[in-house]
Amino acid sequence: MNSFEDHLDKYSIFSIVRSVSKELGLETYVVGGYVRDLLLEKPSKDIDFVCVGNGLKLAEDVTKRLGNEAKLSVFKKFGTASIHFEGYSYEFVGARKESYREDSRNPEVSSGTLEDDQNRRDFTINAMAISLGEETYGSLIDPFGGAGDLNKKTIKTPVAPEITFSDDPLRMMRAIRFATQLAFDIEADTFQGIVDSRDRISIVSQERITDELNKIILSKTPSYGFKLLFHSGLLEIIFPEMAKLQGVEKINGKAHKDNFYHTLQVLDNISEMTNDLWLRWAAILHDIAKPATQRFNEKVGWTFHGHEDMGAKWVPRIFKKLKLPLDDRMKYVQKLVRLHLRPIALVNSKVTDSAVRRMVFEAGNDVGDLMTLCRADVTSKNSDRVERYQKNFTSVERKIKEVEERDRIMNFQPPVTGEMILEMFDIKPSKLIGDIKAEIKESILEGRIANDKDEAFEMMLDLGKKYGLKLRK
Repeated sequence: MNSFEDHLDKYSIFSIVRSVSKELGLETYVVGGYVRDLLLEKPSKDIDFVCVGNGLKLAEDVTKRLGNEAKLSVFKKFGTASIHFEGYSYEFVGARKESYREDSRNPEVSSGTLEDDQNRRDFTINAMAISLGEETYGSLIDPFGGAGDLNKKTIKTPVAPEITFSDDPLRMMRAIRFATQLAFDIEADTFQGIVDSRDRISIVSQERITDELNKIILSKTPSYGFKLLFHSGLLEIIFPEMAKLQGVEKINGKAHKDNFYHTLQVLDNISEMTNDLWLRWAAILHDIAKPATQRFNEKVGWTFHGHEDMGAKWVPRIFKKLKLPLDDRMKYVQKLVRLHLRPIALVNSKVTDSAVRRMVFEAGNDVGDLMTLCRADVTSKNSDRVERYQKNFTSVERKIKEVEERDRIMNFQPPVTGEMILEMFDIKPSKLIGDIKAEIKESILEGRIANDKDEAFEMMLDLGKKYGLKLRK
């Protein structure tokens, strides 16, 4: 039996919990993710304690021992309590057993033994415990062989998969999330259990599903998780727009690429460049409307004209359905989806400065992220072609820098405002004011005048004459 006595002795929290447990006459154990991460030699600041008895009383007394800086939160409805102290989170619960109704993932809970508590855990690697008891202090209690599954890099349920996933269908998402984060395999029977139970995911709240999905997206190689979601049938249920990207059609010997696997490659590519969740979401959604815009042309083959604009229109609907934030983060993703083809059109050495100015104007401060997305979007297996595209994007970035330094378009604010036009001319608020501002903006973007207040003011006066406006006296 493994002993972690030396590890426990390094941290005062374990001696405090051990001491308080002894005073209260409780059997207490360190359980779950902390034990798993300890065996994986990964640092963790979240520690779960299970006691056979009153977990809330244990938490209250431990809080008193820790002092005034410890913050206790009690959730009587769930029978749990958590303490936040010096950057750590400690959770306490009494050992329990659970039973579920067919139509609900809310369990009927009753007090139980450590064995009962371990039986209700999601996976063997999360069902291990370390004793804080006097006679068994530091010993590993591993009834389902979780340590062995860690060594084998395997995700496996402690009891029959159909029971585990029926009890709590979110565990199907968690299985795939853990496999993705840890680069583990899902044991064959466990994966089949996900396939067989996949429809039950519908009773889980969208917020919890999306939370797991975001954790998959933020992993080192998120494509692995999406492939598991796809092959299990879960993706078609939770994110059908992405599942529809899969597949290849062939007419007259001409086939298009599989947009699902292309998207996954773009996602992996961008994940090597950034940990930003929303830039990764832009990679996921950049081609989301390709199936809807797919057409076959006898001369050129398959086309997807307008998929970037349609995809951008879809972004708010997808965010709303997935309960993602409908704020500036959504608008940011929408912008990148809409503009993701624009830099490709600028790789030609003869491209005009006005085209660069327009792209920089529309992308604003996000132009760098747009270029990152475009670099990730190069997924050709031809290394020469990839190198050529990347060199072209470097040239585009150089042009962007040159134009921005000269014309200051990135956070462009028209030098002439509607208020200035109203003050200068004898005119009431009307569409004409917007027309004058639009002509000045177009002239600046086209390079006919500089992004300069004096030049814009002169043009405003000329346009006033053109439209027959009188100057105010």
